[in-house]
Amino acid sequence: MNGNSFGRLFQVTTYGESHGEAMGCTVSGVPAGVELDEDDIQKDLDRRKPGQSMITTSRDEPDAVSIKSGLQDGYTTGTPIGMVIQNKDARSGKYEPFVTAPRPSHGDFTYSAKFGTRNWGGGGRSSARETVNWVAAGAIAKQVLEQSEYDVRIKAHVCQLGDVEAPEVSFEQILEHSEENEVRCADPETAERMRELADQYQTEGDSIGGAIYFEMRGVPRGLGAPRFDSFPSRMAQLMYSIPAVNDFEYGIGREARTTAGSEYNEDWEFEGESRSDSEPSSGDEPRDNGDPVPVGNDHGGIQGGITTGDPIYGEVSWHPPVSIPKKQETVDWETGERKEIQVVGRHDPTLPPRAVPVVEALLYSTVLDFMLLGGRLNPDRLDDRPGEYDTDYHPSSPVTDPDDADTHAETVDEE
Repeated sequence: MNGNSFGRLFQVTTYGESHGEAMGCTVSGVPAGVELDEDDIQKDLDRRKPGQSMITTSRDEPDAVSIKSGLQDGYTTGTPIGMVIQNKDARSGKYEPFVTAPRPSHGDFTYSAKFGTRNWGGGGRSSARETVNWVAAGAIAKQVLEQSEYDVRIKAHVCQLGDVEAPEVSFEQILEHSEENEVRCADPETAERMRELADQYQTEGDSIGGAIYFEMRGVPRGLGAPRFDSFPSRMAQLMYSIPAVNDFEYGIGREARTTAGSEYNEDWEFEGESRSDSEPSSGDEPRDNGDPVPVGNDHGGIQGGITTGDPIYGEVSWHPPVSIPKKQETVDWETGERKEIQVVGRHDPTLPPRAVPVVEALLYSTVLDFMLLGGRLNPDRLDDRPGEYDTDYHPSSPVTDPDDADTHAETVDEE
């Protein structure tokens, strides 16, 4: 199976199935000298893990991460970081009826048709449990950026569940309020209505879709390359990799289809200037009024596939979870029978609340990868001191060798 890696320099390769022994990933391309420990990663994993509230699956997974490589004395060494997250609460028996009778709208049949076999417990590799790896990797990307000279901040919140839609909120409101309620909506009143809606669908044995709004601040201009390595194309690839995502947009998104070019185009002005002093200079010498900046940001911080330095924002939409308790029909290709099935067990009635940290993690990973590719950060070391070996994060030599050591180093007296 291919397609288990993403990123160019900051590269993440994952493994694991929903009900297998463990999930895990290898993260390559992390510069040396980043202070990191398991707690930094665990904070974001705890935001994604199941069992957080009554509107999430009750599967009891601690999602405790264990770092196996890539660290020395609490700092990254520049070598691949290996992480393992054990599966503790897998119950595969409830999935036995669907081994040869695929559940509606799942990946059961398509996986079997492609590979001739599949890991059927909990959906196997197609399960959203795989996103635990992405959040772990994204937490590392976040630490790299936070410890760099750049002030990159990324935050998301649930902006819609079903027909309940939040009003527009500021970036500061998202930072302040999105983690204060179970649905992760930055508008408290809307959050209550969203919770009631999720409860309703859960009671009815049904599910509902929704959307997440994201915003990125401090992303420098000039990231991305035209065409197939553009910033939005790479961003969209990761967003569409999230299970159950069926729509992605940035800037004004789908509104662009009904917008005239004269309205969509944004004039240029010099940074900091006002409209009253925007007339061209009549002198021979060019004036220094700062950098050109667009008037407005309907483009969502991206023009020509390259970042402008303005805030990057957009939305990601989810279809309703397809594992629902309501009775449905399928066919069993082994017995040739039509069957009425009921998916029982522990499932989310809606996905966006737990997907917020997933979106943020993938966006952090995207930004870091482009910053490494664009030379904004040294891929070898965060302090950007090539050739310097005597650093604060280099391991120190022991003062004395242990008596039981196999080898000893003795100081040579100089005459």
